[in-house]
Amino acid sequence: MADKKARLTVDGLEEVIELPVYTGTTGPDVVDVRALTSKGLFTYDPGFVSTAACESSITYIDGTKGVLLHGGYPIEQLAENSDYLEVCFLLLNGELPTPEQKEVFVKTVKNHTMVHEQMTHFFNGFRRDAHPMAIMVAVVGALSAFYHDSLDIDDAHHREVCAFRLIAKMPTIAAMCYKYSIGQPFQYPRNELDYADNFLQMMFGNPCQDYVTNPVLAKAMDRIFLLHADHEQNASTSTVRLAGSSGANPFACIASGIAALWGPAHGGANEAVLTMLQEIGDESNIDEFIKRAKDPEDSFRLMGFGHRVYRNFDPRAKVMKQTCDEVLAELGIENDPLLKIAKRLEQIALEDDYFIQRKLYPNVDFYSGIILKAIGIPTNMFTVIFALSRTIGWISHWSEFHSSPNKIGRPRQLYTGPTKRDYEKK
Repeated sequence: MADKKARLTVDGLEEVIELPVYTGTTGPDVVDVRALTSKGLFTYDPGFVSTAACESSITYIDGTKGVLLHGGYPIEQLAENSDYLEVCFLLLNGELPTPEQKEVFVKTVKNHTMVHEQMTHFFNGFRRDAHPMAIMVAVVGALSAFYHDSLDIDDAHHREVCAFRLIAKMPTIAAMCYKYSIGQPFQYPRNELDYADNFLQMMFGNPCQDYVTNPVLAKAMDRIFLLHADHEQNASTSTVRLAGSSGANPFACIASGIAALWGPAHGGANEAVLTMLQEIGDESNIDEFIKRAKDPEDSFRLMGFGHRVYRNFDPRAKVMKQTCDEVLAELGIENDPLLKIAKRLEQIALEDDYFIQRKLYPNVDFYSGIILKAIGIPTNMFTVIFALSRTIGWISHWSEFHSSPNKIGRPRQLYTGPTKRDYEKK
């Protein structure tokens, strides 16, 4: 029930329109504008920056205060005390698992890590230099052709099976995209390994010798997965929900999310950070590029600083900075020119009044890009790893959508084209 009402007066309408106002468990109140259509009115909100398109109990963000909660738990506490698969359970179920529940959950995920052998032939249809995200979209969408036994979106058990399959198979598919691009044989998953260890061995192992993961790098990889697991109603998650509203199968919906994530304004941000570092090229050029970044007439922008949602420090960045420092110390990387540029940019952003006043702090993409480069993951794989991480968020929101009454999404428009006119033969 609505606790309050908003009243809207519109020129040309005699009546005052009353609109319910709802209050969530936290966050701003929401005005329910659905009644406007019966009055011949729509709201106009480009980018949906002021529109709540759904109810959700999964993730909460307060960008002004720099708060990110999953199921009510602060991201900093989860990153410090939990791991990726435990957060997967939390996002899917709304509660952290008991030790017994976690053991069963992890075992179930491990039982689904392999992909159908026939799928390996799909890769041969792509050029070796194809972008891994192009392959990822195609292969994930094709999963629906192999797993017919869990496509009933109205069946809760089917939705659960799909969730397990996607969480488990995405690292396998991601690593296959990389191996194909460099001409190496695919590495099969090893279910005795932890989730992040397994991904690293599929990425960097080969049949000629055993690959032993570095625990510091495995922990960093798990942190990257965890910190990217969900971020409320962002572009790709909203895309998954909208695709899901049509009744499309879950694999097609996740493929649509991957396609949306591919954009440089969304999931490509950490890749853009490395591109920027390459453009700067040398520490001696930093002052020039900082000057350009401060010039409102210059189109150059520092990538990896500030955030559309967070008007304070990105809470994920605090954790990622610590992880970044641990990885660089472990690997003893001191002479890499791009990492030198990155560390200098970080220092400037944290000390320069221009950046401090505008709250242009290094964000999660800045640090994750540095970590992934240090681990040896190529730049074109960055967004693939983001997609791998975000799969749990997508499937959780997709499942939540189908767990309650819903309807197909149908945004409206402000039409500005020609009015009706007659066709005349020339």
